[in-house]
Amino acid sequence: MDLDLVEMLKKTKAFVALTKPRVIELLLITTLPTMILARGEMPELGMVLATLIGGAFSAGAANSFNCIYDTDIDKIMGRTKSRPLVTGELSRLEALIFSYLLTLVSVFWLGLLVNWLASLISLAALLFYVLIYTMLLKRRTPQNIVWGGAAGAAPVLIGWAAVTNEVAPAAWVLFMVIFLWTPPHYWPLAVKYREDYAKAGVPMLPVVRGDRVVSTQIVLYSWAVAACTLLLIPVAGMGLIYSVAAIVGGAWFIRGAYKIHAQAKAGEITKPMPLFHLSNLYLTLLFVAIAVDPLLHF
Repeated sequence: MDLDLVEMLKKTKAFVALTKPRVIELLLITTLPTMILARGEMPELGMVLATLIGGAFSAGAANSFNCIYDTDIDKIMGRTKSRPLVTGELSRLEALIFSYLLTLVSVFWLGLLVNWLASLISLAALLFYVLIYTMLLKRRTPQNIVWGGAAGAAPVLIGWAAVTNEVAPAAWVLFMVIFLWTPPHYWPLAVKYREDYAKAGVPMLPVVRGDRVVSTQIVLYSWAVAACTLLLIPVAGMGLIYSVAAIVGGAWFIRGAYKIHAQAKAGEITKPMPLFHLSNLYLTLLFVAIAVDPLLHF
């Protein structure tokens, strides 16, 4: 294979890695079900693709700016040492140009192909994630991930606005579901990488507080998110499929939170990752139910 082509492929792979595509996947999982709920049926394929692609561009830009700002701590933490700015696969200038271009593309893509409300919400979420979470809160408060969840919850507002050109109360309930889900989802991961965060000087809750405090917070947030999922039933007129999923899924998630709490009460949290993986599955199944319920409503 031509050496120039190999180099180009390596650069392309590095730019993709800069956007944190696995994080984007989780964000987009929530967008399509929200669009179906807002419309009451499957939206046009063109609208769906335009919204998902524009949302991916916006999230990718936010993640890229995050990688640029956090290069110093990414060098210290074991799980982030392979990121392209740490390895030297990309220069800081290349990453900055890419991030700004991706931001501009996302704004005009959503504005011209979807609507300007969706574009504005997307830009606001990007700016909040970069300026407020990454640059202001992440290194200053153990509540960093709580407020960071606001940016992660924005895709449901974008999805709702995409098909209705407004943001209804049901969209804000969905926003709160993801906002409340984020801390008990992320804190188990922070427990696993507690030493990394401590070395990097990032005051994640498991770094600055004991396991009993962390597990108590996880339990409280798990109850809060489960209760919020039930609020969607009257607000959005959800049917049996979603109602069963919300009740059973919420109980399952709360049970997982209490397992972590039991570990903490016994001395320390020794197995945090099962709850992390459970939280991903819980949110995915919940939003699958959100998508199916309007299509098979009874």
